[in-house]
Amino acid sequence: MEDEFRKIIDAIGENVKRGGLLDTPKRAASAMKFLTRGYDQTVEQVVNGALFDSDTNEMIVVQNIEMYSLCEHHLLPFIGKCHVAYIPTGKVLGLSKVARIVDMFARRLQIQ
Repeated sequence: MEDEFRKIIDAIGENVKRGGLLDTPKRAASAMKFLTRGYDQTVEQVVNGALFDSDTNEMIVVQNIEMYSLCEHHLLPFIGKCHVAYIPTGKVLGLSKVARIVDMFARRLQIQ
């Protein structure tokens, strides 16, 4: 990915060997991997067993979860808030895991 960022910098007319840009391809590749890390995660990894027995059948709502993602059309960042609701059937999810699952899916390319 570093080589591709090097090509992009060159294509816009910048000198890739200029002092301020020497490490930019490496930093940009690292940033892109961070911004799209959801592709390297699974729900099972994120939940990590945090499912608990429950006899409730009332809706569980987690609101105002901040999310950060990239637009799949231009690869530009966007932010938003997400609300998740579910009705449990014998198990409930640890509340912090809901936000982590949202982050996992948000850290993939999206239509905004």
